[in-house]
Amino acid sequence: MPLNYSKWDQLELSDDSDIEGHPNVDKRSLIRWKQRDIHEKREARKTKISALHAEIACNAVLSPRLHAIRATLGSADGGLIYFQQLVERLQTQPSPEAPPTNAKDQPTYDAMVLSLLLQVWDGAKSLPADEQEAAVLSGIDTHIKQLARHTEKLKKDVVDEENQQKKHITSDDIYEGFDSKYTPAKPPPPPVKNAKIDAPTKTKATKTTEFEVLNPTASNSNAPLPSVTPNHSPDSVEEDELEEELPELTPSLEQFSQLSLWEYTQSFNFIQANRDVVVPGASDALLVAAFRAESKGQFGYAKKCVHQSLLLQYCDKLGKDGVRLFFQKMISGDQRAISVFVNDVEGTYSHLKTRAKAAATETSDVQKEQIQLVPENPSATISFNVPDGPPPEDLRLEGPGTEDLDLEQVREALHMRWDVFQSFPEDLKAALKVGTLDEVNRVLGSMDVSVAEDVVAKLDAAGIMSFVSGGIRDETGDEDKEEDEENAE
Repeated sequence: MPLNYSKWDQLELSDDSDIEGHPNVDKRSLIRWKQRDIHEKREARKTKISALHAEIACNAVLSPRLHAIRATLGSADGGLIYFQQLVERLQTQPSPEAPPTNAKDQPTYDAMVLSLLLQVWDGAKSLPADEQEAAVLSGIDTHIKQLARHTEKLKKDVVDEENQQKKHITSDDIYEGFDSKYTPAKPPPPPVKNAKIDAPTKTKATKTTEFEVLNPTASNSNAPLPSVTPNHSPDSVEEDELEEELPELTPSLEQFSQLSLWEYTQSFNFIQANRDVVVPGASDALLVAAFRAESKGQFGYAKKCVHQSLLLQYCDKLGKDGVRLFFQKMISGDQRAISVFVNDVEGTYSHLKTRAKAAATETSDVQKEQIQLVPENPSATISFNVPDGPPPEDLRLEGPGTEDLDLEQVREALHMRWDVFQSFPEDLKAALKVGTLDEVNRVLGSMDVSVAEDVVAKLDAAGIMSFVSGGIRDETGDEDKEEDEENAE
């Protein structure tokens, strides 16, 4: 293999003419000064190239947003109203998303778009009302073209700076070609815990005919978003919890699930920084988390989990390069793709919401504990003495056994019984007036256990409930416990 010595043609060496100077300054010092000067220029050029790349990346985010705004303004009725609403939203509810730099007071993407829109409005607001919308569209078109031209200039500047940098070889560029060290690629991150991974299936080889095309990737970039079917659907989440352990969120997925809805750039940047988000089982883990959150009343977080779950599913269905293809469509404002995805998120979340409510109702019906009044033995009875009202002012005690009773104590007891009765809910008061044990038990069964226990204690203390055996038994449907007691006897 022939060796290439052409790179040494660019090596800049110093001859005696470069180091002639003061006789008291030796040649080594002059050489060091010259090398330091070359190094400082090189570092300054690196900084400039990095700044150019950062500005190009920022423009790559702003350009699709401006195109999407222009497309909506041009197609919607009342475009000027949409423009004013957009400006108001950017002013009152801006997104914190900003270019990833350490610059002080770095403006957000929304702030930059707002500044541009305000410039457009300043040029249109002085015109007649029927000309303002056309002026706004024209102004946005102008800024889009200027941004495109400026971006192309930045790219040309990057090429020029890199070419200038290659003209001088320093110690940073020198390396030993035959002493290279092999660094193996990082292994792919593991799947989430309890992920359901389909085993690869063997396929029968078939003979196919391939046709050569000029641009084999063109059709893929414009393909519509595929439909997705998660391994764990909302219908089966609650059933799966009984049959198997479900996928769990990793720390990265928990952060990913907290990202804002419809902020595709934010999600894309997070995926690029966290490889362990796009792993087997991640979308299912998010869907399980959505179902659990919805069951706990955390509705906003549940919808975010559904959003991120479907986002990962779409990336997976689009193939090996699915992440790039999906976010390219979303960030560039592809209205057809965005509409498909938004409708899928809304439909899936609505279905999950319905299933969570149904599961909660089923669980409540099966597991609800009740308090019921049951006589100690079949011969005993429970009756209810419901007061008609407070005791009269001219209360009189008549009949045998009343001679030793204190009139005021009796009046106080009757007052307490009336007050206790009045404190009960209307359905319980109506059941007590009916006077049957079944009717009272029906109302007690609809109450929480703690509330029903308090009601029974008040009925007993106020003398509204009376029984022959002197006690009652609380039955909660525990038949096994009853059988054990009978066997013990």
